[in-house]
Parts: sequence; structure tokens; C-alpha cells
Amino acid sequence: MKLVVGLGNPEATYRLTRHNVGFMVLDAMVGQDNWTVNKKWKAAVSSQKLVVSNQGVLYMKPLTYMNNSGEAVRAVMNYYHITVPELVVIFDDKDLPFGTTRFRSKGSSGGHNGIKSIIAHVGSEDFARFKVGIAPTNPEHVMGDTADYVLAKFSKEELKQLPEIIDQVVNKVKDWL
Repeated sequence: MKLVVGLGNPEATYRLTRHNVGFMVLDAMVGQDNWTVNKKWKAAVSSQKLVVSNQGVLYMKPLTYMNNSGEAVRAVMNYYHITVPELVVIFDDKDLPFGTTRFRSKGSSGGHNGIKSIIAHVGSEDFARFKVGIAPTNPEHVMGDTADYVLAKFSKEELKQLPEIIDQVVNKVKDWL
């Protein structure tokens, strides 16, 4: 079984913020209404079988808030006996230009607290990840405080571009699967 994790924060207040792009990608993949909340795992989950390989895929949105994402990921991995190579995580990257997507098969957290938490809880950096760039589009715009920036909503111009960017990531995740 593959585990596809999108990172974000659970409250509606954060729905269209830069830090929730992982949730947005998963909602595009499985639909906004196809989630079951599992309180024991502290996660919203949705599953399907891949037609090509007949392999199970579990999609997951941790409901622990970003900085504790690893708790929920570890709980689901333990329950389903999912190994690190079967894990892929989708998240925002403030150091990549807006709209840029990047795949990594492993690596450090790069300062991302959600990834730090997952690394700490799964005990490895050797999991796949899709990064979605959220850096400011206007070079004159100064990011300022990182937390304020990533928790801010996308600009109107960014929101116009976002569906195409999310579609790109959805297709890349499907290719990975």
C-alpha cells in the first residue's frame, strides 16, 4: 500500500493559505467531500485501488497541525504496516519560486516543520516528497516573518494560477504512484 500525505492545517481559517497547498492537492485528487476523519490517527483519510497495479493507495491529511504531522503519519504507517519507501509527502516550499514544483526521493527537512516532524516520527529522511513553490511572485515583495507569510492567504493573482499548478502536482503524484 502507498501512503500519499498532503500537509496543511485543519481549520477552515487556513483553507486557502500557502501552508495548505498539500491539502489542496489531495482535495483535487480525491475530492473535498471524500474524506473520513479518524480520531485515533488524528487524520482525514481516503483510499482507492490503482487500476493499473491493483495496489491500494491511502490519501491522508494530518489533523495535528503542521508542526506535529509526523504523529498522524506514524500512526497510519503503523496500522497499515506501510514502510518508508511507500510514503510520499506533498507540501509547500517557501524557498522555491511560486508555481515551481520539485520532486525529491529523499532529503532533509529544509527547515519545514511538518517535514521535520515526519522525519522524527518515521526515523528516516528517505521518503519521497513533492514540493510546491510558494515564494513571493513579486521580487519587491519581502517575505518578512516566515510564519506570517506561509499562513497568509494566496494573492488574487496566485489564486488564478493555483489550479494549473495543483493539476501539475496531481499528475506528478499519479505518475509516482
